[in-house]
Order: sequence, then structure tokens, then C-alpha cells
Amino acid sequence: MSKYAVEARNAVKAFGQGDLAVRALDDVSIRINQGEFFTLLGPSGCGKTTLLRLIAGFETPTSGHILLDGADITDLPPNKRPVNTVFQSYALFPHLTVAQNIGFGLEMLGQSRAVVAERVGRMLALVKLEALAGRKVSQLSGGQQQRVALARALAPQPKVLLLDEPLSALDLQLRKEMQVELKRLQRETGITFVFVTHDQEEALTMSDRIGVMSAGKLQQVGSPRDIYTRPLNRFVASFIGETNFLPGQTVPGGVKLGCGAIVEVAGASPGSVTLAKPGSVTLTVRPEQVRIEAAGAEGIPATLTSLVYFGTDTHCHLALADGAEVVARIQNPTGGDVGLEVGQAVAVRFAPGAAQVLED
Repeated sequence: MSKYAVEARNAVKAFGQGDLAVRALDDVSIRINQGEFFTLLGPSGCGKTTLLRLIAGFETPTSGHILLDGADITDLPPNKRPVNTVFQSYALFPHLTVAQNIGFGLEMLGQSRAVVAERVGRMLALVKLEALAGRKVSQLSGGQQQRVALARALAPQPKVLLLDEPLSALDLQLRKEMQVELKRLQRETGITFVFVTHDQEEALTMSDRIGVMSAGKLQQVGSPRDIYTRPLNRFVASFIGETNFLPGQTVPGGVKLGCGAIVEVAGASPGSVTLAKPGSVTLTVRPEQVRIEAAGAEGIPATLTSLVYFGTDTHCHLALADGAEVVARIQNPTGGDVGLEVGQAVAVRFAPGAAQVLED
């Protein structure tokens, strides 16, 4: 068995001909480990669903190769690939019962009645729908239908399960519940899940690793923590959560901001410049890594311009001396507020190691 469940090697997918051709995928190479929950994350039109369709066999790459468990499946038709797909629409049969929907694929594969019954029972238990086995799917809620679609896809025991934004049609509360359920199902079955979404929270909460895509290219691959805390470029930093962008110039010891303050960053030490990009750079700092101190304290002088209450925390918008804006996120104390007022003069500092220089 290969170490990798799925590999894309220099995958290109172009739609159209000549000068009018659009590259939905532009030389994408990726390796997805056996038994991991891997998420392809990006905005609409970034190429994530196209890559999923190449893995499923619904599209053929213009060039490049797709491998499954080490075997080249680039030219293999969808029905010959040991993968299943859960679509956004679920595509269930409304006239069949829950159990019949789950067993349908097994029957099409020619499995015996005994095998179908045993596997359907196991899947019903896995998705916690035993009590609804005889009910028509048209009588189920959206969350229950989603569980049926998952059970049907898992029943043939595919090597890889592909999920194309399956939670997008659910309301917020149900979507959060299903995020937990999906991760549980993946952990209990040990099947490799490849999940497509544009929702950053889904990607961060469920994934073992994330591949961030933009304009047909893979921007960064890493754990949720790596992607969030160490984004490689401006796109990844802005797409994953909220962040502050501050332009500056490299100087010995760090980066000098427009207001004149010098910020220490990873890769810079006092008396030397070890930053990868000399000259003009952009710093990124997450709002929760910004600290607000009393005016005159050690830090960067700033003025509080607005306070936005979010229930669990308050977003504090601050203006530096050169007009640059910094947002700080402060957790709200129990039974009180953060004790700040608009127009107040304060000092801003960044948590150690929080400021990072972006590649672009």
C-alpha cells in the first residue's frame, strides 16, 4: 500500500481552446495521506471542485496524472475507481426508504442480500439512524438526509470519500453539528476524506490538513494551525480568518512601520537583518495577538476609533500615527465590558512572535 491515498502530479485542466482557454487547474501537485481528513479550501472558481472531479473521474486532466494508492487512475472511468462522492444535493431516491437508499449501491455492485443487510445495519448504526430505517427519505429533515447520503457513500467501503460542499445547504446550527459528525465518521471508519469547502471555519475545525487554493493554483498546504499562524502569502492570510496588514521597511532588528515604530519579527534579530525580503514588506498580525496598554506604556502609540461588540469578544479598531488601522480582539469579561472608550489614547503591542513577514 502506498503512503498516499491520493496524488495529483502536475495536474492541468483547461476549458476552451487557444487564447480563450481557461485554466481551472494550473500545474497542481498534491499528496493526500492514507486515512486523513484533507480539505481543499478556497473561494468560488479557485479550482477545488475541478480537482475533486479529476479524482472522482468525472473530468479528465488536460495534462498530468491522478494516482490512487500509488496506481495511476488518470484514464480509469468513475465506476472503476474505489472512490465515492457525496454531493451538495445528496441525490437520494425519495420513493425509497432510508435502508433502501443506503443499500442501493451495494445491490448495483451485485452484493448478496446477506451482505447488503449486514452492511446497511452497520451504516445505520454509524450515522445513528436505526430508528428511521423504514422511513421514506422525503420525510426526513435536511440533517437526516445528509446522514443517509453519507451512509450510502460509505456502505461500499471506498478507499477515498469525496465530499463536495455537503453542508452548505444546512442552517448554521445544524452545519456545526454535522461538522462534528463528519469528523467522528472519518475517525471511526479510517477512510480518507477529501472535503471541498469555501468555509474557513469548517476547514479549521475538521481537517487534519488543508490545501488552500486560488486561481487554479495551490497556495499552501499544512495543518490548520500552520495555515492560520504561519500563512505563506497575503491571500492565505486574508482568506483564513481576520488579520491586520501593515506595510513597512526592513531595518536591523525587524520592520519599521509607517508610524516609525520598529516591530520585531520572526527571522530578525537585533543588529542584523535576516529577513528573506529586504526593502518594502507587509506584516500580518492576527487581531487576538494585539495587546492594548495604557497610553505611555511600552508599545506603539494609537487612538481607539471604534468598538464592535461580538458577544464573546470585542473588536477594537485603532489608528496609528500614520493613519494605519490595527484591529485588536479582546475577550469580554464576565458581566462587564473591556473598559475602553472611543477616542482614548492607548499603546499597542504585539504578542511575541505574532508579527510575520508575508511573501507577497
